[in-house]
Amino acid sequence: QVQLVESGGGLVQAGGSLRLSCAASGRTFSSYAMGWFRQAPGKEREFVAAISWSGGSTYYADSVKGRFTISRDNAKNTVYLQMNSLKPEDTAVYYCAADEGSLGGSSRNLSDFGSWGQGTQVTVSS
Repeated sequence: QVQLVESGGGLVQAGGSLRLSCAASGRTFSSYAMGWFRQAPGKEREFVAAISWSGGSTYYADSVKGRFTISRDNAKNTVYLQMNSLKPEDTAVYYCAADEGSLGGSSRNLSDFGSWGQGTQVTVSS
């Protein structure tokens, strides 16, 4: 089982930037893919970005493509989400998740991610 702890959320004005971090422990970090999801009030949790075990492949939701960047540092057991040009509609609780059954990281399905962090709030003011 993988344990995940997110950090880096906060309040930012529209157009600003934030970087989220997710520290992993438990299973060898470089043996599985990772993803970021978000959930806004009254909405379902949705896919944001994913990354392969090596960091060589990344995947993004259309709504964040070109603004968000997912990366990972396997030496630090950490995955990041750099968020630029933030919009009020990006306001949500952001969760990192581990897809322990995959190395490639191409899944966007919540059900493929077996371990989840507690979430970190991101609020973008207009």
